[in-house]
Amino acid sequence: MYLTHLECPRCGTGHPADELVNLCGCGSPLLARYDLGAVGAAVTPERFALRPADLWRYRELLPVADPRHVTTLGEGWTPLLRAPAYGAEIGIADLIVKDEGLIPTGSFKARGAAVGVSRARELGVQRIAMPTNGNAGAAWATYAARAGLGATIVMPLSAPTICRRECVAAGADLRLIDGLISDAGRHVAGLVAESAGGIFDAGTLREPYRLEGKKTMGYEIAEQLGWQVPDVIIYPTGGGVGLIAIHKAMHELRELGWIGDKLPRLVAVQSTGCAPIVRAFAAGEQRATPWEDAHTVAFGITVPAPLGDELILTALRESSGTAVAVDDVELLADLRGFAAREGLLLCPEGAACLTAAKHLRAGGWIRADERVLVLNTGAGLKYPETIDVSAVPVVQGRAPS
Repeated sequence: MYLTHLECPRCGTGHPADELVNLCGCGSPLLARYDLGAVGAAVTPERFALRPADLWRYRELLPVADPRHVTTLGEGWTPLLRAPAYGAEIGIADLIVKDEGLIPTGSFKARGAAVGVSRARELGVQRIAMPTNGNAGAAWATYAARAGLGATIVMPLSAPTICRRECVAAGADLRLIDGLISDAGRHVAGLVAESAGGIFDAGTLREPYRLEGKKTMGYEIAEQLGWQVPDVIIYPTGGGVGLIAIHKAMHELRELGWIGDKLPRLVAVQSTGCAPIVRAFAAGEQRATPWEDAHTVAFGITVPAPLGDELILTALRESSGTAVAVDDVELLADLRGFAAREGLLLCPEGAACLTAAKHLRAGGWIRADERVLVLNTGAGLKYPETIDVSAVPVVQGRAPS
């Protein structure tokens, strides 16, 4: 394993990687650091094509030392799908969707769960607990079951029903909260404190290894494009781990010399009903203030106070990116329009990225000749309520004469 230590991006303090840890003493999330010189000497990009088509193909850049602890359901290596019809309609000829809906548990959250659970298992964790808007809880419950760990999952009552069913099916201790993910987080904090070390808090960015699983999206994008990168990557942003992770991946790839110096411009997409990052970015702030009365049909990005706000805003500014808020009515219309033209049913969060792409192109921030990659972070089939079938006619069961 080439993992060397954990580092605080706020105060610079180093932490040993062989100990269980949550946040830095200053309150910041921690980032995993590797001996990239040794990685570059040990493996070349050409080697990855000879390995299985899952995220563990990048094992030199992942934090699990002993392969016996790897917990996997074959996650990773999701396709890049070109969208020429819809792209032509909105003025982006080279529009690509990376479809994370095909991953185990139906969302990109399986990447973070696979690596986070594997590392937790390696470090001796027996039970994890986490607040969730749905998909992350389903993924961590599933991977915890596969690893033989206990899982306590706390989610809002309004989270997608399928996610709570996934947790129950995986044998998790599921608890429902009449409130938002921030309320669920406070419940988890209480459970962890009462456990006196018996429960490990695996909440978003409260442990450093979920991010390492999600950064493999960035590695895959580069490899699938022939070790090139798109001009723009558009990402739905709630807790922001995926966006932070892709930014980290691109910097690691550049330091390794596997891609060129030019990195993608990153776009954080939020809802007009919950847009703390968009507001902070527009104001030039370093931190985001909590969003009051958060609500959106794109439930996965309903995060009124993301712990990783500093890291999200840094990623946007370092990449010359931006942040956009979109309306629920418009993103649902774009979800249906995209499905009718391209045959792919997106999750609401993925559809929000299409709406953002449309607006950014219309405003000139995205140029006509640029390659734009949108992340569809979950399977559209997990959100049946986004498609209204009430007006579909009912016909008789026999064929007409």
